[in-house]
Amino acid sequence: MKALVWHGEGDIRLDNVDDPSIIDPTDAIVRVTRTAICGTDLHFIRGTMAPMKEGTILGHEAVGEITAVGDAVRRFAPGDRVVVSSTMSCGVCWQCRAGHTAQCDNANPNGPQAGTCFFGGPGSTGPVDGLQAEYARIPWASNTLTALPDNISDEQAILLSDIFPTAWFGAQLAGVQRGDTVAVYGAGPVGQFAIVSAFRQGASRVFAVDGIDTRLVLALDQNAEVINFNREDPVQAIMEATLGIGVDAVIDAVGVDAQRPRSGPAAADSEQQADEFGQEVAQVAPKTNIQGENWVPGNAPSQVSQWSIETVRKYGRIGIIGVYSPDLMSYPIGQAMNKNLTIRMGNCDHRSVTPPLLDLVASGVFDPTRFITQHEPITDIVDAYLSFDRREEGWLKTVVAP
Repeated sequence: MKALVWHGEGDIRLDNVDDPSIIDPTDAIVRVTRTAICGTDLHFIRGTMAPMKEGTILGHEAVGEITAVGDAVRRFAPGDRVVVSSTMSCGVCWQCRAGHTAQCDNANPNGPQAGTCFFGGPGSTGPVDGLQAEYARIPWASNTLTALPDNISDEQAILLSDIFPTAWFGAQLAGVQRGDTVAVYGAGPVGQFAIVSAFRQGASRVFAVDGIDTRLVLALDQNAEVINFNREDPVQAIMEATLGIGVDAVIDAVGVDAQRPRSGPAAADSEQQADEFGQEVAQVAPKTNIQGENWVPGNAPSQVSQWSIETVRKYGRIGIIGVYSPDLMSYPIGQAMNKNLTIRMGNCDHRSVTPPLLDLVASGVFDPTRFITQHEPITDIVDAYLSFDRREEGWLKTVVAP
């Protein structure tokens, strides 16, 4: 079968690899009908989440049809349409029973203290081959898969594999409630859904901060108040808009590959921190393979962390869903403590978050496909990665058909 394979930093290839097979009785095999490219995938190629194992199939979003199940899989059968959760979970340990499925005690082959196990990630998360392929092996299938009703299309379902649940989880982490003002940092795919989630969880005003105009236009279409950090200082803009108070809650949908402003009033302050940011980049990306404009790590890993703390009110709340490398050692914790902030973070508990969102889409209340901007065949997936990695205008969410 064809699959996108990681061969090293800056080196991904569409290879012919062996079809997956049942290894454990809790496994299922899924014929992938839709997969997608996520910003998290870029971290592995840029070198900001390491170490990866050469030969790992990338990708953690998929919709498909089951072709085989292990003997212990009792809730699914060949022919069932399913959406694959990006994180794996057994469904029986204490963490899973509490709904904390991202921290399943059994899914990660590295042991119960290893943390989240997700598809197509570094060695610390398994590694488990990912979903940008024609077929995929799904460990712990009974809890990692969710059945799809007939009235949900593959295009709608692929956005329920990771980014909509992750964004919803981010709003929950930030404690969004009725009447809140919310700042969403990053207006990429997850950031767009974070805006959706914040409004649906009760926010009265949402500020969207990004540096790419086409993304901010989409945010504006959702009635967010938009701030381009290459033209305005986001801290000054948000504090002025909230009469010096700050927002009630912040959702960080950027993470370790943050870019500092290239121009505008915020650029000077960031330039003064260039050496500090450079040290952070050396921490999180000790090995890179930059090729022209591609596979360039973010040049300001803690930029959004700083802005988040500066723009949230005293006793405010921050939810972090942007991916940060375990190797990043800097965080403005003193400023956070001085403001009595609540900071929550982590990987989405997909198995407990996704089903209610599935109902939301199935009922026709919300159609997530408005955020799909590109449709590509798997044969063009490497070129699609290159365009998405360069943050080209108009590239938001790319769906891939194997």
